[in-house]
Amino acid sequence: MEHAPTWLTYGFLYLTAAVLAVPIAKALGLGAIIGYLAAGIAIGPWGLGLVSNVQDILHFAEFGVVLMLFLVGLELQPSRLWALRRPIFGTGTAQVLGCAAVLFALGALAGLPWRVSLVGALGLALSSTAIALQSLAERNLMRTQSGQAGFSILLFQDVAAIPILALLPVLGAAAGDGAGHTPGEMALEVLKIVGVIAAIILGGRLLLRPVLRWIAKSNTPEIFTAAALLLVVGIAYLMVMVGLSMALGAFLAGVLLADSEYRRELEADIEPFKGLLLGLFFIAVGMSIDFGVILRSPGLMAAILVGFLAAKAIVIYTLAKLVNIPYQERPVFTLLLAQGGEFAFVVFQAAAGASVFPAETASLLIGAVALSMLISPLLLVLLDRVLLRRYAQLKSEPRAEEISEPQEAPIIIAGFGRYGQIVSRVLLAQGLRTTVLDHSVEMLEVARTFGYRVFYGDATRLDLLRIAGAEHARILVIAVDDAEQSLKIAKLAREHFPQLQVVARARDVTHWNKLRDLGVTLVQRELFESSLQSAHTVLELMGLAPAEATAITRRFRTHNIALADRMYPHYKDRAKFIAVAREGRNQFAEQMAKERQESAALGATGGAYPGYGEPGSPQSADGAASAQDVDKSRP
Repeated sequence: MEHAPTWLTYGFLYLTAAVLAVPIAKALGLGAIIGYLAAGIAIGPWGLGLVSNVQDILHFAEFGVVLMLFLVGLELQPSRLWALRRPIFGTGTAQVLGCAAVLFALGALAGLPWRVSLVGALGLALSSTAIALQSLAERNLMRTQSGQAGFSILLFQDVAAIPILALLPVLGAAAGDGAGHTPGEMALEVLKIVGVIAAIILGGRLLLRPVLRWIAKSNTPEIFTAAALLLVVGIAYLMVMVGLSMALGAFLAGVLLADSEYRRELEADIEPFKGLLLGLFFIAVGMSIDFGVILRSPGLMAAILVGFLAAKAIVIYTLAKLVNIPYQERPVFTLLLAQGGEFAFVVFQAAAGASVFPAETASLLIGAVALSMLISPLLLVLLDRVLLRRYAQLKSEPRAEEISEPQEAPIIIAGFGRYGQIVSRVLLAQGLRTTVLDHSVEMLEVARTFGYRVFYGDATRLDLLRIAGAEHARILVIAVDDAEQSLKIAKLAREHFPQLQVVARARDVTHWNKLRDLGVTLVQRELFESSLQSAHTVLELMGLAPAEATAITRRFRTHNIALADRMYPHYKDRAKFIAVAREGRNQFAEQMAKERQESAALGATGGAYPGYGEPGSPQSADGAASAQDVDKSRP
């Protein structure tokens, strides 16, 4: 039998491992990253031994990190990046130098040669961009203060890796291998680096958009996808040729295209490749863990791992306090930056190649970094389940105008998003006093900018509702976005403040039904009225008189509300629920079709506008209704 090609065999192994391990890890609440790492360990040299060329795969998989940085750059316009210059070069410099100084001191105290201590400290000071950004994205923390600070530090680390790598040949020459560069050669390298970065910036400004516009005019989607990949691959190749970080070059290209008209299409084309290659990168990290080194020196490995994680955590947590990151966000911020990074692999391998330290030392350090990348996601899960749950029960630090004194307004509004703002503005225009609560610091800043007084606080807390005056208020408006939070607030209100009339916003029919279960009857589906307005506009555009379009949409509104009341008792029985929905829709469609026929017979204009079919035709109302099924997740 003919053997399968290597690429097919490895592709089958990686995809099988990922498809099996990731869903299991997600089901256990451990996250996708742990699933990928576990898959890598399972098929790697120290697992089933199905894959041996780990370093080749790791180098290829690093392209996933490159694509991720390109997409991050697409989200950052140059003006926004310029606004981040202080945290990038201020906080970033403080993190790298602070962690490196502490780690260098620990190495010196342990009796290591100063070159080993210095390179080890610089390599271990770096963090995993892939794991950190992925974890921040999964937790929706990228827009928070800790997310912005973490991103700034990670970006600076990519920049800092350049001089670290440039330092290695000098240290190797000082150690006596004669591999150093002359001052002239070093100056030439610096000029080459500056020239490449300048070429990317100028080329991005002058050439990229016209080229993409020319390709887009071909109306060939697969070629545009190929062009997007070629752009990233080409810049990564250029950066490698001059010894720079591929991720840094891709990031710069993304920033240059952040305000272009092709940004969304580039994101859509590259996103699938980024996800798969990032998964492959995590699998490769799992495969690269050298358990042989760990087994030969378990005590030393544990000391390195615990030592550098603890030292970095102390420095980073102190830095988080100095830059006023909210204390609830500090544990995740600290842990994500305390772990080792993928660039440390490159630094330590290059250091061994330059004879800065032996290959055995490089293996120990690489093993410690890989282990830190393995246990960090596990520690994040532990953090979420234990420490952050305790934080949620504590009184938060004042980050905005916290509600602390009892309020007496007759109306309480929970949530000041797009829904709550409109309700609040109408009431304020009528001179009605309200107490508005929102637990989003960003939303509070927006409210303050426009002159609204909004209190910081989570309305799902009973003590906070009491302070807001729920015992004496007449009305509670639940306008929060999250359905689970909405239900929790409604339950607290019905149990503890029975005098409150609750007016709630429902995201969909399922949410509406659950609010009804809690005894809340004044519920508005958030898209229902705006959808009716759009339908009214379409009817007018099709030729109906405004009065007739209004009558039709009003009748539909009345019918739909009545139908929802009929469906409500059966919403837990899906078969019955769907049957009632279909029956109600068909009855309404048949009634409307009958009225159109009668109007046509009398010579009226109703139903005579172009494009409106006869009853039962594809364009008719009853035909459309009979083809519809009930999607309980929709309004």
